[in-house]
Amino acid sequence: MDLESALKELENTKVEWKKISREGLDLDYSLLFPKRLADEIMTLLENDVEYYDGDLTKVKIFGKLCDIPRQQVAYGNEGLKYTFSGVTLPAKTWILPLKLIRDTISKLTAVEFNFVLVNRYRNGADHIGEHRDVEADLDLSAPIASISFGQCRDFILKHRDCRKKGNEKREVPKVKLELQHGSLLLMNPPTNQVWYHSLPPRKNANGVRINLTFRKIV
Repeated sequence: MDLESALKELENTKVEWKKISREGLDLDYSLLFPKRLADEIMTLLENDVEYYDGDLTKVKIFGKLCDIPRQQVAYGNEGLKYTFSGVTLPAKTWILPLKLIRDTISKLTAVEFNFVLVNRYRNGADHIGEHRDVEADLDLSAPIASISFGQCRDFILKHRDCRKKGNEKREVPKVKLELQHGSLLLMNPPTNQVWYHSLPPRKNANGVRINLTFRKIV
């Protein structure tokens, strides 16, 4: 069965969701893609995705451009771009595997996603630090749909009050998820306004992981 047919079949399958709720946190998690299909998609992404090079592989930290500890690229509708950490990422034209996955996720969620950020973690040393996706380019009323393929990695969420100083600081328990091969995580509003998230280094998780975060850009 080709990818398009397999995804069409998936659209007609009842999705089993796990709801994760805390103060200001609203997540839906599902092991959406069967292993065989997830394996096929992983292979297609490894063959077809072309990652950025040059200055687009950097972020601005304290006014200085630094290399990001992973590979990264964005695809989306014509003319779209996404700016964060002092770098603007222009969307490349959709490739077929990403377009088909986008259409499937849009039908499952009733959200018209028009942009995807692809992050490839080459090994357990590659990571992403604590951040919130609250940039002006984003439609903050829409969820971010995060799909993981390959190596299972820890995903850590920390309440914004934990980062405050003095009397404003509060001790709020972190939330830790293991993002499995073929999983879909919906980060629903107001999660990104209230909680920071990260994917920390893991010495014992040395396989390749590819993460797709589908977004709605305004």
